Amino acid sequence: MARTVAIGHQDFKQVIENNYFYIDKTDFIRKWWENGDAVTLITRPRRFGKTLNMSMLDYFFSVKHEKEGGLFERFSIWQEEKYRVLQGTYPVISLSFANVKETNYAEARKKICQLLSNLYVDNAFLLESNVLEERDREFFRQISLNMDNTHATLAIYHLSKYLSLYYGKKVIILLDEYDTPMQEAYVDGYWDEMTAFIRSMFHSVFKTNPYLERAIMTGITRISKESIFSDLNNLKVVTSISDEYGTAFGFTEAEVFAALEEYGYDEEYGKKIKNWYDGFTFGKWKDIYNPWSIINFLDTGEFRPYWANTSSNSLAGKLIREGEPAVKITMEDLLHGGVLHTIIDEQIVFNQMNHRTSAIWSLLLASGYLRLESFEINDGKTECDLKLTNREVRVVFEQMIEDWFSEYTYAYGVFLDALLLGDLDAMNEYMNRVANETFSFFDTGKRASGQLEPERFYHGFVLGLMVDLADRYTITSNRESGFGRYDIMLEPKKPGLDAFIIEFKVYNPRKDKSLEDTVRSALAQIEEKQYGTELVKKGIPEEKIRKYGFAFEEKNVLIG
Repeated sequence: MARTVAIGHQDFKQVIENNYFYIDKTDFIRKWWENGDAVTLITRPRRFGKTLNMSMLDYFFSVKHEKEGGLFERFSIWQEEKYRVLQGTYPVISLSFANVKETNYAEARKKICQLLSNLYVDNAFLLESNVLEERDREFFRQISLNMDNTHATLAIYHLSKYLSLYYGKKVIILLDEYDTPMQEAYVDGYWDEMTAFIRSMFHSVFKTNPYLERAIMTGITRISKESIFSDLNNLKVVTSISDEYGTAFGFTEAEVFAALEEYGYDEEYGKKIKNWYDGFTFGKWKDIYNPWSIINFLDTGEFRPYWANTSSNSLAGKLIREGEPAVKITMEDLLHGGVLHTIIDEQIVFNQMNHRTSAIWSLLLASGYLRLESFEINDGKTECDLKLTNREVRVVFEQMIEDWFSEYTYAYGVFLDALLLGDLDAMNEYMNRVANETFSFFDTGKRASGQLEPERFYHGFVLGLMVDLADRYTITSNRESGFGRYDIMLEPKKPGLDAFIIEFKVYNPRKDKSLEDTVRSALAQIEEKQYGTELVKKGIPEEKIRKYGFAFEEKNVLIG
């Protein structure tokens, strides 16, 4: 009889005692322990079993769970005597930053202080012991929601000391989703304050802590050493290009297909599952599946973007929407199934995201939106070929792009209808409405001249076209044709439909007397540069190629 598929459980004991669906990952305990690393940072995309594995480690090592050895009897870790006697023998400090998602520094700091206070409440028995001196008791009592930075950043260090003195052993520290506060700080604009706070805490916990036996941190990204890990030389980092622990997080293809068999799904479902949810690669380990998506599929039997819909994609959306035109052009290629060759830096510097496109691709790789097709390290630089991970990810990006236009779907939809019908009056009316409402949404700054950047707008606009017209047209931008690069081309997928070439131009008062002159200049450029060459080569007659010039003067648009 197939086990119950229970959604959302992250407590190891609850999953095992209720015999919920679970794939044995306990060999991770053995591998990590035998590696002997002092501080291990493991990065994996969200919903990849990080929290459940950290709970598993807690139940295995913590003295608080010394009578819970039965949880492991059915699994691989229990096969060796030396691990059976190791269970429940260490003081463990376990906490998670997963819910530190506040919109300002004060509230985020308060949330972290609450988590630290909870740790001290859970270990209040230490106050009654005879291992603490009076100054230790005084520090203990100062840990509260409103404590100062000194107490907050030293709280875990001192708790390590107290537990070590009490149990006569050094402590194991488990910190889950360590990078959530930093990601939120970047999105909401309090990066410098948060990194200074976290840097000070991590220095005391992981660098200058004589009471530390070992530690594991999990997260999505490897935040740069300069940001929060300065002087931390004992850090073992395991990322998407590392071989270590490649199958400890996520499901292998063999594990997925065994699960499908348990729940009665045939080979045809296996092929669809692979298309939807396969694609993650960690070092040499390929064909890794996201556990959240597989478990939800086993529960519902329906193919949906489960993983992509589990939490906000605000950071990925912000980076693409506000990125340079080159970022949006690359996204067009990726949505068409293309491969991106780029250099990535796994040490992500969030405050460089706005001016380093490689940092954007590095973050999207770490987050699971992109997968490694191949990589090699040359002269210390990691060169990668990247693709969208799978169908699930493509669906979420398409939904994300649709959401950019969601507040004015009617105006945008009517504009597209007018474009296809060739109704210039309607196109002008609705394009001005769309541009007026969305220009600043896609633009993140001004040029030195003070003019808004239409490139960011129209490349976001192109991505919208790709989603809404993808069933009828192949939409591309900034590609070579004839003697130059056109701005937008819509190539029909079916015979009989018209093709489109669109050229954008910004009104220049030194060259043009009016927007009408700018439109004429855009149309002349289409002809002079022979942008229709590629379409004609593909058998589309000239009379079936419609050409439009879009002239911009800040938020005013004229189409001709």
